[in-house]
Amino acid sequence: MLVGATLAAGLAGCSESASERARNAAELAISPGGGAALPDVPIAVQARRGTIENVTVFTNGTPVQGALSADRTQWRSRWSLDPGREYTVRATAVGKDGKSRTATSSFTTVKAKKKAGVTVDAPYDKETVGVGIPIIVRFDRKVTDRAAVERALEVSSDRPVEGAWHWFEGDEGPEVVFRTRQHWPAHTKVRFQAHLSGVRTGANVYGGKNTTVDFTIGDSHISKVGEDTHKMVVTVNGKKARTILTSMGRGGLRKYTTTNGDHLTMDKSSPEIMDSSTVGCGPGCPGYYRLTVYSAVRISDSGEFVHSAPWSVGDQGHDNVSHGCINVSPSAAKWFYNLSYRGDPIEVTGTSRELEPDNGWGYWQMDWNDWVNGGALKRPVTTGPRADASTLSAQSGNGAQPTGPRAAGGD
Repeated sequence: MLVGATLAAGLAGCSESASERARNAAELAISPGGGAALPDVPIAVQARRGTIENVTVFTNGTPVQGALSADRTQWRSRWSLDPGREYTVRATAVGKDGKSRTATSSFTTVKAKKKAGVTVDAPYDKETVGVGIPIIVRFDRKVTDRAAVERALEVSSDRPVEGAWHWFEGDEGPEVVFRTRQHWPAHTKVRFQAHLSGVRTGANVYGGKNTTVDFTIGDSHISKVGEDTHKMVVTVNGKKARTILTSMGRGGLRKYTTTNGDHLTMDKSSPEIMDSSTVGCGPGCPGYYRLTVYSAVRISDSGEFVHSAPWSVGDQGHDNVSHGCINVSPSAAKWFYNLSYRGDPIEVTGTSRELEPDNGWGYWQMDWNDWVNGGALKRPVTTGPRADASTLSAQSGNGAQPTGPRAAGGD
């Protein structure tokens, strides 16, 4: 009986030791575990026991970004995956026993039968722009999951700036627009990334591709134009650079009244054909006109420009005689044309016709709270320096977390 008791105790000790060893060993779970996967379902690695030491994810030799949780027990891919691609995941964890365990997974994302076309209308890549510049992203299909789209849009900058996204129903498709709460600081460097490949924008419709746009905020050009003063005062980096005599919309009809409020310069051309057909007055209409003008800087979609008007030089400075544009002398127009970036603010005061927020780039006409509430996520975000690549890479062996100000669109 004594021998039997001793043997039983020995067996019990072995059993407890094996259980303890199992509790101390690392254990990993990877999802997706294989087969086919949806592109908008993230890759997830979980350490059920132990802590994650390293995760690498590749597709066609390209690493996939992800982030590790603070306690190093979970890793998730940061953005949606590319449709129709093969992915390989390799993860290593360390248990309490100090030993490493490695797990792997390979899977293929399903192909997208329909893709949403995406265009960044502003800014252009490598463009130098004004302090009021918006980021305008246009879709060629209806977007039903706007929150998912916003989460995939990332704005980073070398200085922190508060901004928000707002949706508009454009003539060519829905648009989502990023506007800062205050003007961008001059000389800020900005990167916009649309991580839309694999984002579900509608029923069985996915974002077609990822896009990166790098741009630079130039000098601060801000102009103030008064209907009553007949002057445009232009400041550069806070200092008055020039006072220009103007002649604005003559009024009488709404279409001949210069819009009042906060405009942005949208583009410029020389020459520009001014045709009243674009505002509903074609050939045969009383007041029809078709003119070729020079040094024209567009400030709305309703036909308004700052442009050279040699025919009204005698009226500039004391009478408003234009069809709604801001007439200036040829020399002043050429100077302003050469100065202007897209996105320079122009404030018009004293007229009876208010600029609509969706008339061109009239976005600064909207109250900030209303602007924020027009986004799917209904929240402001702060841009800031991009996190160091090591904190977001698929190879998260250092266990670092994404740090710094949250980029626009991030969760």
